[in-house]
Amino acid sequence: MGKRRVPDLYRAPFPLYSIEVDPKTGLVITAGGGGASKTGIKNAVHFLDLQLVGEHQYSASLLHSHDTDTHATMNMAVSDGVIAAGQDGTCCLMRFKHSTQKEGGKAAAKDGNSVQQGNARRRAGKGDKGGQDGPAASGDKSDMKDDTAHISVTALAEVQSDLNPQDPFQKVVRFSPDLSLLLTGGTDGHIRVWEFPSLKKKFDFRAHEGEIEDLDMSPGNKHLVTVGRDFACSVWSGNQLAMGLNWLETMPQIAEKTYRYMACRFGKVEDQKDALRVYTVQIPHKRDRRPPPCYLTKWDGKSFLPMLTAPCGTEVISSLAVSDSGTFLGLGTVTGSVAIYITFSLQKLYYVQESHGLVVTDLAFLPDSLKGKNIKGNNETAMLSVAVDSRCQVHAVPNRRSFPIWLVLFFCGLMVVAIVLLLQYLFPGFI
Repeated sequence: MGKRRVPDLYRAPFPLYSIEVDPKTGLVITAGGGGASKTGIKNAVHFLDLQLVGEHQYSASLLHSHDTDTHATMNMAVSDGVIAAGQDGTCCLMRFKHSTQKEGGKAAAKDGNSVQQGNARRRAGKGDKGGQDGPAASGDKSDMKDDTAHISVTALAEVQSDLNPQDPFQKVVRFSPDLSLLLTGGTDGHIRVWEFPSLKKKFDFRAHEGEIEDLDMSPGNKHLVTVGRDFACSVWSGNQLAMGLNWLETMPQIAEKTYRYMACRFGKVEDQKDALRVYTVQIPHKRDRRPPPCYLTKWDGKSFLPMLTAPCGTEVISSLAVSDSGTFLGLGTVTGSVAIYITFSLQKLYYVQESHGLVVTDLAFLPDSLKGKNIKGNNETAMLSVAVDSRCQVHAVPNRRSFPIWLVLFFCGLMVVAIVLLLQYLFPGFI
């Protein structure tokens, strides 16, 4: 382990804060911007086409750029053709549609800013070579092939997701697993839940004293887990507090309020249909000259009892992701490093120190397939990362070499026979 170079998959003309993979369309959607400040840095949502090149490598090309005016998208959830984008104190919902067109088809903008349509031709090869860091697609729409992709984006609605009187800011947004609810949390400490797609408000309650850091909902919408800056990680049933989690039960030697929760995620358990896990990240509340480690904790997703806690390095964690299968955890840090852990043991499987130049803002694992095509190639898993340095990278873990089970059993049988024959030779009459 140590420093190694990960080539850029894509480079945007603005800081990137969020990334999602839509398994239905196969699109990689990333967003960010410079905000309302008049620096000339745009705010946009970019739609990327991801392709597997060979068995281990990937390429991406920009299909469409949707301008978000003066609002940078700081967090995002994608589901069934709808984007829920956190922009300042509001959650903006947009519907996107992906289709292909024959060469010569023209797209038109309709109803002002409510609809943006784009014909973005796919790039040849792995991207342009305008940067010093090797091939990476950029936000420029030049150098395109003849076949075109047509993406239309339509504004659906906006809801006020944070009511902080000083500086309203939505920090997290999620769709429930069954897509019936939209959940947000912000700096005012409130969790707001809307029925989707009607956007009828269902709950609005104060979950934490201070900012909401993260939230996630269990399958079946039975439990909601929230994390705040008030050192608390809470489990809710509807808008009623069910219990508070205490990771220090597994680490009694650590003093209270020296760490705070930073992120939480539910995850499946591979080959155990009814099992469920919750993963939380704890980071030091204050930094010392000798930085203490951050910690990962695995919880039973039904009893919410702690199962395992493990250190995950001294770099402060900034983002967390769990693979669809529940087998892998992804971590990003404020210093730009990226790591992948095995959920069973919480052991580090992959690590790139300072892969990004600045804070890793979001992570997303690739699903096993996109639009029916194998997108993982000969990799055990692959994960996308974005950062304030405007770069999008892919981190792939190649399949580890293994022997077929029949071959292992065959050699075990040979060993047993050999031992029996050896004992018979050394001790006549043994059998």
